[in-house]
Amino acid sequence: MKQVLIPVTAAFLFFLTTSAALAQGPGSGGPEPQQPQQPTAVPIDGGASLLLAAGAAYGWRRIRNKK
Repeated sequence: MKQVLIPVTAAFLFFLTTSAALAQGPGSGGPEPQQPQQPTAVPIDGGASLLLAAGAAYGWRRIRNKK
């Protein structure tokens, strides 16, 4: 009985929850966009150079400690 009850219950819960996941229609569209803002001064790499340098230093340290 348990071998049948568990899959039937799981299937029932699956179909019960998927019926509530229907897509919504388009809304009012929201406010109109204003003039574009000036871009902020952010580094292009976003810190990737620091991550690369840290990885190189860590790798160099690991190779150096193995010898």
